[in-house]
Amino acid sequence: MDVAPLVAADRQVIESYGRSGFRVSGVAYEGAVLVFPDATEPWASAASIAALAADSLARVLAHGGIEILLVGCGPRMTPFPGALRAALRAAGIVVDTMDTGAACRTYNVLLAEDRRVAAALLPAG
Repeated sequence: MDVAPLVAADRQVIESYGRSGFRVSGVAYEGAVLVFPDATEPWASAASIAALAADSLARVLAHGGIEILLVGCGPRMTPFPGALRAALRAAGIVVDTMDTGAACRTYNVLLAEDRRVAAALLPAG
């Protein structure tokens, strides 16, 4: 599915998503990814949302400047670990979980609005 709005050329736009991965700014990624406005990288520590630990999102905390983290849970939303949500909140990051398709679309809209957003995405199914 094409989900890319108009944004600045130097931004990481999620162009498509599917069962096995993502296409971000012209580059295909297999498996889970972390998408920041200025970079995209594999998210190797993500097997499922329920299995996430603090170190799973250390890159988000280290990136700096992120205010909103969208978590794409796969084909359907699943609960996000409360302790991890509290740790991110303490760092000034609001977490919003949703199915992966919704997370991709929401990330692109917030990016187009020049918001300080990142996305942690599991493949859609």
